[in-house]
Amino acid sequence: MSINTRHGLPFLPGNSFRDLTKSAFHRAQTLGFKNGYALPRRPAVGTGQDPLLSVNISHSERNQLIRDIPKLTYGTDTHRPPPLDFIPAHAAYDKKVLRFYGYFRQEVLHTPDEHFCIRPVVIYYHLEDDSMCVTEPPVENSGIPQGKLIKRQRLPKNQRGDLYHWKDLNVGMDMSLFGTVYRITRCDAFTQVFMESQGIVLNESESIPNDPYTIRRAQAQQTHITPYDHNHQLERFLALDRQVLRFYALWDDSDSLYGEKRPVTLHYYLVDDSVDICEHHEANSGRDPFPVLLHRQKVPKHIKSTCEPFPSCVLEVSPQDVKEYFCPQDFRVGEEVTLMGRRFLLYDCDDFTRKYYEQNHPDFLLKPLTVIPPYNGFGSLEDSLQNCLSLIPEPPKKDVIKLLENDNKVLRYIARLDSQNPLDEGRRFILSYYLSDDMISVFERSTRNSGIIGGKFLEKTRVPKPGNSVENPEYFGPADFSIGATVEVFGHRFVLMDADRYVLSYLESLSHHIPEHTLSSLRQKFGVSQTSDQEEQHEGKKCVLLWPMQPTVIKIKVLYWLRWFHEEPLTSMDFFSIQQKVL
Repeated sequence: MSINTRHGLPFLPGNSFRDLTKSAFHRAQTLGFKNGYALPRRPAVGTGQDPLLSVNISHSERNQLIRDIPKLTYGTDTHRPPPLDFIPAHAAYDKKVLRFYGYFRQEVLHTPDEHFCIRPVVIYYHLEDDSMCVTEPPVENSGIPQGKLIKRQRLPKNQRGDLYHWKDLNVGMDMSLFGTVYRITRCDAFTQVFMESQGIVLNESESIPNDPYTIRRAQAQQTHITPYDHNHQLERFLALDRQVLRFYALWDDSDSLYGEKRPVTLHYYLVDDSVDICEHHEANSGRDPFPVLLHRQKVPKHIKSTCEPFPSCVLEVSPQDVKEYFCPQDFRVGEEVTLMGRRFLLYDCDDFTRKYYEQNHPDFLLKPLTVIPPYNGFGSLEDSLQNCLSLIPEPPKKDVIKLLENDNKVLRYIARLDSQNPLDEGRRFILSYYLSDDMISVFERSTRNSGIIGGKFLEKTRVPKPGNSVENPEYFGPADFSIGATVEVFGHRFVLMDADRYVLSYLESLSHHIPEHTLSSLRQKFGVSQTSDQEEQHEGKKCVLLWPMQPTVIKIKVLYWLRWFHEEPLTSMDFFSIQQKVL
């Protein structure tokens, strides 16, 4: 039973029903394609039938009918390939353009130099819509408006209104467009392949004729070159204008009454060898605000002897009376120059002046000498030197590798004070040498009822050897400390009496840098020979291994012997720490 959805009920909301038998829901296609253009389908004339809608027949069924009708009429053709599917022109030839190269000849009027000019062009043919455009490549300084000559459009071929087609184009032909005749000379590779694939034989390529104006313009023009003259004022002005040498000087006027030394700036103008001097005035100096000490002029260096008897205060020197003027070679940094009877000490110059002398007169530029003042004794020598090298001193660089390798490595010695005072006879000191930074510290052991308070005798510092210069001192090193040697520390003389066992083991590891008398004094003190050194090291390892097996009394005696340089009795924590180090 079917439901009538079209008749019987008014077309009102709620009275319409969906057709359950409908299976195709696409929109009807009523357009067809002809020559690549979409056109509405029309019924045959006189039939009175409606156009065939895509609702009744699909696109695949239509293609099947095209293939089946010849089979029903003529039979099956096994040699004929199946027909290709239809592709519109705007899809098949999208972005496919034929390119032809050519030129046109333009007449030139009212000039005797040329009668015509050759202007090259490029002709583009767009296959998707058969439109064409003509462009002219731009030429630098041509003086002609160039670029696109004919915009993209379909161009007429004749007066009847026929339009150009790609079949009408070929190489070596003339094409008239809007009254201008264009000659096609060649085409690109894609155009040649396309035309030959369509069965069109292309003519031989031609060359574009030379443009008379371009050839004449390319020829070298004869120009008059003036002879080179070093003294030419215009050439010197163009080459050296606004190039000024600037020197910072000190005017020494101390010979005059209430005279003093004043800072000035001396300018030397290379363009005309003139000199001017400007004086620096500080605020509230009490001087008149006239900074120009010498106005710009050429300063004579030597004048003729006939002018010397004349008073110089009223002497007007003419160019004929001057033998030589001041030149850049007369100004050297670090030297004194006399200008107009006044002495000026040149102590510095700017960067441009320095580069000028480096390029032209490398032997005349003298660097100002930096004088290092003598060491005043405050702080270390390295720290004081940094104040002389820069305005904001930086900390001196340290040997980081030496600090890391010798960290916590200290050579300890027992010393007594070599003094004529009988009260210093029993004083004992511990002299420590730090291998990481080559510094020395002195610690005095306290003695009961001596009347002298023990403790730190000398802070950790570098100690120079006696008799050396302050500017280049030589400091004490491990090779200078031998048993019985006298070490003078800032006026105090210490005699080394004993040393730590680690001192001998460390110095023997550097035996090629340590004097033999230093090693022999240490070996003699410890009763060790050079041949039995390895055996003692082996015995020391054996003692360490047998340490847990020793009785408690021997352990305590050994720990007391290891802590011989301490003043106070050992605590339980000290025993434990020393035991851990030994084990």
